[in-house]
Amino acid sequence: MLDLKIRGARVFDGLGNPDVLADLGVRDGRIVAIGKLDEPARDTIEAAGLALMPGIVDNHTHYDAQVTWDSACSPSPQMGVTTAVIGNCGFTIAPCRPEHRDRIMRNLTQVEGMSLDVLRAGIDWQFESIAEYFDFVERKGSLMNLAGFVGHSSVRTFVMGDAASQRAATAEEIEQMKVLVAEGLKAGAIGFATSTSPAHNGEGGEPMASRLASDDELRTLVGTLGEAGKGLFMLTKGGHTPIDFLASLAEDTGRPVVVAALLHNSTNPGMVFKELDALQAARERGVQIRGAVSPCPLTNDFTMHSPYPVEGLAAWRPALGLKGEALKAQLADPGFREAVRQEVSRPAVFRIFNGEWRKVQVVQTQRPEHAALEHRNIADLAQEAGKDPLDFMLDLAISENLDTVFSAVLLNSDEEAVGRMLRHPASLVSLSDAGAHLTFFNDAGFGLHLLGHWCRDRGVLTLPEAIRKLTHEPASLFGIRDRGVIRPGAHADLMLFDPARVNRGPKYRAHDLPAGGARLLTPAIGVHGVWVNGERIVGHDGELIEAARQAQLRPGRFLREFAAAPAQA
Repeated sequence: MLDLKIRGARVFDGLGNPDVLADLGVRDGRIVAIGKLDEPARDTIEAAGLALMPGIVDNHTHYDAQVTWDSACSPSPQMGVTTAVIGNCGFTIAPCRPEHRDRIMRNLTQVEGMSLDVLRAGIDWQFESIAEYFDFVERKGSLMNLAGFVGHSSVRTFVMGDAASQRAATAEEIEQMKVLVAEGLKAGAIGFATSTSPAHNGEGGEPMASRLASDDELRTLVGTLGEAGKGLFMLTKGGHTPIDFLASLAEDTGRPVVVAALLHNSTNPGMVFKELDALQAARERGVQIRGAVSPCPLTNDFTMHSPYPVEGLAAWRPALGLKGEALKAQLADPGFREAVRQEVSRPAVFRIFNGEWRKVQVVQTQRPEHAALEHRNIADLAQEAGKDPLDFMLDLAISENLDTVFSAVLLNSDEEAVGRMLRHPASLVSLSDAGAHLTFFNDAGFGLHLLGHWCRDRGVLTLPEAIRKLTHEPASLFGIRDRGVIRPGAHADLMLFDPARVNRGPKYRAHDLPAGGARLLTPAIGVHGVWVNGERIVGHDGELIEAARQAQLRPGRFLREFAAAPAQA
């Protein structure tokens, strides 16, 4: 007898092939048959022509902290994600000495937009080493499958302490880091992740530790993957880290490299395509390298207490780490404002905010007399007030004790350009950032957005192509065996959905984090079921089933063994 039969579905295999109308049978967590099935099953689902695809493989998440208190890692499972890779950008919480825990949490508060109160109330610190963290997550269980990177900033902090964010490492310190990376790979890490992005700052505006690494340090640590013969290198790149250098790491080690975050900037529109073309040129030489792109516009809600869009500016550094009256005084300083204005006006290779004031909107004001400003853009409001846009925004925020909520569409707002990026042969659909920036944005539904907006509504990709980009393509590149595909013998990670409706809904704010912390969420639309290893976790309404909500069901596995990536994934 089958454990599960899904009858009469349009089955998409994840490989890019056309769909077939068929039944699908599952036993012991794996797909055992596809076709016309007469064998009885303990549970039969009538698909009635709905689409059935492999579960989404989200290769760029930050659930490292959340999974210690929330085995569901919501909201990704509701969005069709059945496997998630954590530890991206190197912002992990292990290895971590007890005396470094507060520093790690404070850095996450800054770099990943996480509430310090939430982290302090939520993280269950039953680990110190990477192996102990992996063991803890595996014991705790999870709703979806997880795989974890060794994180560079955490490794650096473990070895160097406070100096990790202040100076280059010595040769001896690099060797100590190399040992930790090797231990992480032995414990089952999927690879090694880091960041050189100037937007990635920790507490008080100090750069995240990995940004202080020399090219020699990076080459040594990535070389550990080559020596082990396994693992993938993931880097969020700053403008000073050239594609040629990253391609050389892939070439020298024989390991795949994923370069993030390649986003389209309307004020420097050709740059992202130059980088994608450079990646493709390396791929044509046989180098395993891909560029992580997002199908979503980078939209960010923020207040001046923590204005992520501008925190990567050099001119903003004097304001980083300040609070209350000291922060208000800094934001009011004419010299500070002029420096910010000048920097934003100059062209940059990559910058999150580029002075596009018509794309910055007042979302929520705190004083009744300002209510008419809501849902209007800063450019128009500043012009009406006879002010410079930066002055208008900062004056408004100061007048409301910095509690005014703004929203900015920062990057990826040119749909023609994003469509080109999604079709580019060197691109990898990625960058959900799920688990991070919880109060600013939520792109956990990136896959549903790709299927609905880019595939159905815009026709940029066919449905088989879009499904392949969300499933088999990342699974293959990351060496995740028997997932991201529908075929006999594969794990039964599945999503049943309506292609005519599938998408993510409008964002809303929920207060469901530890200590009552808030986050932005988006509902799933058109999702009729999600299964992980053959267990149903999401119902026909796109919501977690009761057993999953109550954490009584944890069918996910912590993945520790990976196939060698193909020569050209």
